[in-house]
Amino acid sequence: MAHRVTLIPGDGTGPEITEATRRVLEATGVSFDWDVQQAGIDVYEKEGTPLPKRALDSLRSTKVGLKGPITTPVGTGFRSVNVSIRKELDLYACIRPCKTYPGVRSRFDHIDLVIVRENTEDLYAGIEFERGSKGAGALRELVRREAQREIREDSGISIKPISVSGTERIVRHAFRYARENGRKKVTAVHKANIMKCSDGLFLEVSRRVAAEFHDTTFEDRIVDNMCMQLVQKPEDYDVLVLPNLYGDILSDLAAGLIGGLGVAPGANIGADAALFEPTHGSAPRYAGQDKVNPFAMILSGMLMLRHLGERSAAERLERAVAAVIREGKRVTYDMKPRRDDPTAVGTRASADAVIAAMR
Repeated sequence: MAHRVTLIPGDGTGPEITEATRRVLEATGVSFDWDVQQAGIDVYEKEGTPLPKRALDSLRSTKVGLKGPITTPVGTGFRSVNVSIRKELDLYACIRPCKTYPGVRSRFDHIDLVIVRENTEDLYAGIEFERGSKGAGALRELVRREAQREIREDSGISIKPISVSGTERIVRHAFRYARENGRKKVTAVHKANIMKCSDGLFLEVSRRVAAEFHDTTFEDRIVDNMCMQLVQKPEDYDVLVLPNLYGDILSDLAAGLIGGLGVAPGANIGADAALFEPTHGSAPRYAGQDKVNPFAMILSGMLMLRHLGERSAAERLERAVAAVIREGKRVTYDMKPRRDDPTAVGTRASADAVIAAMR
């Protein structure tokens, strides 16, 4: 039986790498019933919303989605479509494996760690009050009265909620992921030495949940120290579980350790749905040029295969990607030792090479 999957091509270079990934996934022999839904900046210009209700309805129906990157305006415009989908479907766990593949330009070898990022709380909850607004004034007055502290009148204010229930489910997810994937250690990352009521709660709950998993080692690290540790000795770490903002930042740091976002896949998991997407952006200046690297999107498809229970196909696909990267011939310009290498191929040819490697 074919797996019903919502396919969101995205914008910028999204449609190109999405099509390449679709072809690769179909070449595994797994059957798919794709429900193609449009979202992003092009849809926003036509319909006034970057995320039509029909796309969310499709995801609620199929319960599995594969999405290309979508442009998020900086500073102005609509809020991130990625964040909106995660909130609407309560995709509370963002899983970002960071693994070195021989052939990728990197200063490190043998890295194999996983970022488990809480997706719905923290500063990304989007509870903000604009400078000079009535809400900002009311909050300033509340802080003055309850905390005897002053917030400058010309401040914009963001609120950082971290809950017991939100922390419990993300930490349990990290431990279950570790157990199901043969991982040995979970590290909780926080700033509990400074933010004792929010990050302190995250650490307290993490320790309590960790006591339920006797077969997995647990430790914690302060986030700034964790950044240094990852650069100095990344091989010491396995699964990292983090609140939303730290998870976003450290997932990019970890991607840098393995050679960049071009090989960094992502999954967003909830109780009732899952969405798979690359970590990188939409790179609109390269749209339509058949130039960009599809591997992060293809590897996100590999994570989707695992989620669907197609583990054999997922393993064959990952081996094929690793083989193409290791050989280094039919890869995009960013995967070459020199970016001006004339032997670099395009998006479609890279996907063709992966398909050939699976035969």
